[in-house]
Amino acid sequence: MSTILAFNTLHNEHRVAVLEQGSLAELYIERPSGRGLVGNIYKGRVVRVLPGMDAAFVDVGLDKAGFLYVSDVIQPASAIDLDLVTQEAQEEAGEPLPAEPETDESIACSTEASVPPAPRISDLLHNNQEILVQVSKAPMGTKGARLTTHITLPGRLLVFLPTVDHVGISRRIESESERRRLKEIVERLRPTRTGFIIRTAAEGADEETLGGDMGFLTRLWDDVRERGERLSAPSKLYQDLDLIRRATRDLFTADVERLLIDDPDEHRNLLEFVRTFMPALASRVELYTGREPLFDALGVEVEIGRALDRKVWLKSGGTIVIDQTEALTAIDVNTGRYVGKHNLEDTITKINLEAVKEIVCQLRLRDLGGIIIIDFIDMERQANREKVFNALQEALAEDRARTNILKISELGLVEMTRKRVRESLLRSLSKTCPYCEGTGRVKSAATMCFEILRAIEREARGRRGTVLVAANPTVGSRLIDEEQIALESLERRLGIQVRVDSVAGYHIERFEVRFAD
Repeated sequence: MSTILAFNTLHNEHRVAVLEQGSLAELYIERPSGRGLVGNIYKGRVVRVLPGMDAAFVDVGLDKAGFLYVSDVIQPASAIDLDLVTQEAQEEAGEPLPAEPETDESIACSTEASVPPAPRISDLLHNNQEILVQVSKAPMGTKGARLTTHITLPGRLLVFLPTVDHVGISRRIESESERRRLKEIVERLRPTRTGFIIRTAAEGADEETLGGDMGFLTRLWDDVRERGERLSAPSKLYQDLDLIRRATRDLFTADVERLLIDDPDEHRNLLEFVRTFMPALASRVELYTGREPLFDALGVEVEIGRALDRKVWLKSGGTIVIDQTEALTAIDVNTGRYVGKHNLEDTITKINLEAVKEIVCQLRLRDLGGIIIIDFIDMERQANREKVFNALQEALAEDRARTNILKISELGLVEMTRKRVRESLLRSLSKTCPYCEGTGRVKSAATMCFEILRAIEREARGRRGTVLVAANPTVGSRLIDEEQIALESLERRLGIQVRVDSVAGYHIERFEVRFAD
């Protein structure tokens, strides 16, 4: 697959685009005011233990206290589920940015020892206790950051797990002999009672190179611990690389044909970084010097605009509609303009299969996570439902984020989850509309006219005189014209006169009713 990385670093905003076969597949944005928090390590103070939720709030110096579940607290070795810890470690710290899980670092490990009953949060933490934590999920909406005490430090070839005694290896390294060679080297070199994940980029690396990466990570951990002993809580002990270098470290592999960057100073610094950590790829780093802005030349700006739209058109003429709510994301597949050629069942199946590819593309591009419900067009034949489901599974295999998918129901619904670490693209680039306040709709002019008539009746009951109405121009015009009969009837019945004034700056749902002085 042809892959290009494009780095737009002008205007004090960093943007990274991943293009596959010429199409935008993933987008990451970092601004100075919103530098990523995922991967940062803090010395925090427990401010509240919640036994009923088996969790605790921890003050790490951010606007909101972080949330720490009992499963994310270091426990005695006999109580640790190594499968869970190493899997979570590779997803949270082995991630590309670090904001997206990198599931190619999957770990196969098991433990034969019997696991005792899990301790409660009140057995592990108490108020005002100082602990070392790492941000595993960025703050989202009204929620604070999610924290963990299972620290992970990602390098180019390895991910260091200082709290887990285990060595795992990427499933994308397929050669058994190479897997054994790499694991033997890491087992021999690693400090006692520590763990490492061998990343895909380590394939073919010699012992000296692996040892250098390991030494760097262990020294980094020693520095973090030393700062933790010296500083009082809350304090930041470690901050991961900026977006440009994180993306280079984790996304710039041998599969990438070119890395384009549009700023001469950043190009010079990045080239030095690449020559230090991945010299074999240095020739693929290019400074973009075209007249047209980089993202315009590659068609990325247009794709970003489309990624904010609610409706996405399919090539056949069908559509998918994406709605994000607080609890879940709903994706609806529609026939749109496509009418098919043979019969209804074939038409529906064709649209559903086409929608599968576009849905997975949108999941990655928009970075949608949490619970996702896909409403495919109903198919009568079980074989067709299986075909669509298998196509969805196959397409999701290319997604680095961890997903869990259930079979298509009789109603044509697919329930799935996708690992969420940060805000979606829509919520990162936009905010709630101050006009509709997030509902996506406003009351119609007709509805507002009748609300005004009822308000006049409440205000004027038992009184005489002139009633002044101030309203949005669209509403005011309709009240005088189309609702004139109702307005005149109200005036006769109550013995009043109504004067309507249109106010240009009024929201369509805003109005005022009062008697003239």
